Amino acid sequence: MKGDISHKGRIVRITPQVTTVAIEQHGACSACHAAGLCGMADVAEKAVELATSPYASYKVGDEVDLVLKASMGMKAVWLAYFIPLLVLLAVILGLIALGVGEVAAGLSGIGATGVYYFLLWLFRDKLRNEYVFTIKQ
Repeated sequence: MKGDISHKGRIVRITPQVTTVAIEQHGACSACHAAGLCGMADVAEKAVELATSPYASYKVGDEVDLVLKASMGMKAVWLAYFIPLLVLLAVILGLIALGVGEVAAGLSGIGATGVYYFLLWLFRDKLRNEYVFTIKQ
């Protein structure tokens, strides 16, 4: 589909619950408009796990395309980069406006950003369910 993020991969394992697809880095990742969004450009090989479809006809070794909706990629950018930046700036500027020293405000901003990332980590299973790759043969 137009606007989707797609990566070529190879099925390495199929269980009744999970299908594992290995995605290899190719030179084309650097030219891809979404390379910065998905993080695949920095990895030589990455394993992606997705739910096994009971109606699937693929087998281990098959070459497939993994597809993720582009809107999910943008949501990931917001969660990973923009919101933490806003948290950092809000805490630092808010504490400086209250008269707290710059060092304390900076350390508090870093701490608040760390708490944000810890909360993302706590909700990783819920987020994993939202970011669903599909296999296209």
